[in-house]
This record gives sequence, C-alpha cells and structure tokens, in this order.
Amino acid sequence: MTTDDFRPKTRLTLAAALLVFAFGVVPATTYHMNLWNLSADGLSEISGRLPYRDFSNLWAGARMALDGHVETLFDPDAYRATLRAMFSPDLPDQEWSYPPSMLLVGAPLALLPVLPAYLVWTFGTVFLLHLAIRPLRLPALLHAAALASPAVLFNAMFGQNGALTAALLIGGLLAVPKRPILAGVLFGLLTAKPHLGILVPFCLIASRNWRAFGSAAVTASALALATGVAFGFGVWPAFMSETRALMTAIMEAPYPQPYQRNALTVFIMARSFGAGLDVSYAAQAVATFAAIAAVTWLWMPSTPVDPRRRALITATLALVATPYGYTYDMIPTCVALAYLFATSARPLWPAYAIAWLFPLFAHLLNYRGIGIGVLVPISVAAALLAPTLSRRQGDPTWVNPDTRSERTRTVTSLPR
Repeated sequence: MTTDDFRPKTRLTLAAALLVFAFGVVPATTYHMNLWNLSADGLSEISGRLPYRDFSNLWAGARMALDGHVETLFDPDAYRATLRAMFSPDLPDQEWSYPPSMLLVGAPLALLPVLPAYLVWTFGTVFLLHLAIRPLRLPALLHAAALASPAVLFNAMFGQNGALTAALLIGGLLAVPKRPILAGVLFGLLTAKPHLGILVPFCLIASRNWRAFGSAAVTASALALATGVAFGFGVWPAFMSETRALMTAIMEAPYPQPYQRNALTVFIMARSFGAGLDVSYAAQAVATFAAIAAVTWLWMPSTPVDPRRRALITATLALVATPYGYTYDMIPTCVALAYLFATSARPLWPAYAIAWLFPLFAHLLNYRGIGIGVLVPISVAAALLAPTLSRRQGDPTWVNPDTRSERTRTVTSLPR
C-alpha cells in the first residue's frame, strides 16, 4: 500500500518542533505589530511603506476601477499619482501587477475602508487555506502550525495573496480524484495568478481527468468574460501590452533590486550568480521542464503515490516552475513540511527547521547576492518524492489510493 501513515513522535522531537514554531511566530508577529507604528506621513516608521503594503494595490486598484478609472491601472505614472493622493504624498513607487480578473476579488473589498478590508482579506484567505488543507487530515497541532507558518505570516505582513493562491492550488490538487468539477473551478480561479498554475494542465492530462480540465477551462473563460463585462473588455489588451511588459521589465532589471530580496526562483538564483538574461532564462527553462516531467510521472495512474503526497509535491514544485515567485508563495512548501514531519518516522528536524524558517531570513541572503532560496522548495519536493521513487512500479501489492475505499484507510495520528 502507498497510503501515508502519520507516525508518533518522541517528546524530544515534539519539543524541538514547538521551539522552531515559536522561533518563527514570535519575531514575525512582533515585527508585524511594529509595522503599525506610523510616522506623520502615514507610513510605517520601520519599512517606510504602508503597513498593509501590497494589499493597498488590490484595494486601491479595485477602487479606481469601481470609480470608472480602470485605465489608470495601466498607466504607471497616473497610477502612482492616484495612490499618493489616496494614502500619502511620500508613498514609494508601486505598480498594478495583476491580471484584470483580480479586480473581481478586489471590488467587494474596495467597498470597505482599507483597514477593515485588509483584515477581512488576511483572515479570510487564511480561513480558505484552512478549508483547503483539511483533506490532508493533519493532526490538529500541525494543521494549526501550517496556518501560522512563517510563509503565512510573511504573506500577512505584505497583505499579499499567497494564502489565497495556495488554497486554490492545494485545494484543487487534493479535490481532483473525487471532486473533479470542484477542482476545475479552483484551477480556473487560479488563473488570476496564472504563473502559479503552470503545472496544473500537465497533471490533468497525465491523469486523464478531462472533467477537471473542462471545468477549469469553463471557469477561466467565465472569469475573463465577467471581468470584461464588469470593467470593459479593453482591460485585457491593456494588460497584455502594458502590465505584462512592465512586470517583465521589473523581473529582468539588474540584480539586486530591493523587491528581489524576497524572490526565490531558479531565474533569480542564476541572476544572483551573475548570469545574464539568456542564461538565466535557460536555467529556468530546465527547471520548468524538470518540474513538468516530475508531475507528469506522478499523476500517471500507474505511479504508486498517496494522493496527498502527490498534491503537495506538485504544489511545492509550482514555485520551481515559474521565474516569478516570492517568499509569500512558499505557503505550499510549509504545508508540505508539516506533512513531511507528520509522516516521517525520524524527522530530520534541523533541516526541516531551516526550510520552515527560511521565509523569515531569505532577504538576508538575497541582499548579499546569495539568491539560493529556490533550493528550499526543490529540497522539500525531493524529500516528498524520494519514497515514491524508491517504490518498484508494477508492485502487485500496490492499490491505487485514488480508487481505494475510504474504509480501508488507517491513519495513525500524532499524540495530542
């Protein structure tokens, strides 16, 4: 059988895990609280930015669109001027970087004042993450740890969408075997940040799950149509000609830039080592094709792997497959670490601890030109993949866990 069981842990191992968890939560929470010490210009005394930082783009961009000025999103100078009029004349440069479909997410939030909207966004997306990872059936303490991981806390500091995209990606991957229509809907919604869903079509094709594939296509089309109806169909050409070009220029800017301090992709790693754009893109292409090959094999019906493990490997490799990813996109990696810890008979807790805490200190390495952060999700995916690679395909004792009855599954929980 290839269904993973949760292994009991010694008191020493549990104590070490609790210490690592506290080491991540306490400084991150303290820093986040201090971000709200504001100067006279309304910006954080620590960061020199708004305390809800990137969320201000989602809220303000949607506010502009609701006020009938959606074209402002695609004019960086006008957009920045409007942001400064909304928040502070000293606000550093920011850009609208999302596909227009994100306006459908931001519009309801923009009907609220920015601070309540930020709180609804932050806690609401973490709740969606909670719902998405429930099928993993993690022990309660590990489930809670995943929801308060450094990546989640970092995501909250930025007001970013990492918890939402992780919920859509993990939730969809876990739902594919038994609820393909729901999975397709979640994948279709993920097109609001399409670079994190690069691997999804290959998973669905390899597993021959055409219902999920069709559901995803219909949902994505409906999302694009609804965006056009609500905000004008001109937003899509403007996105392709203006926003896409702007974000490409930002990604390709000479290393290091301030915003690259939290980046972790193969592309960024190559840039940090002094590689030019051509070599960096080539390195990223190799990583992307390797990730595609890995998940294609994983999702073939003949591959012996627990569906939860398969989903987490895929979600973790999503960050390896894209040239554009940041520490707040490491939430699936932290969820995968919680699962690894639960299923390992002898957890390598020092290695797990470094990977778990990495979102908190990635910027320190990047600042010094050591952009090796992508090695963390690669290592976590490899650790999850290793047991599957060691199993002999065609083993007559293997039963596909996607089709096995729930009544035959036995899961041993951690001590509570």
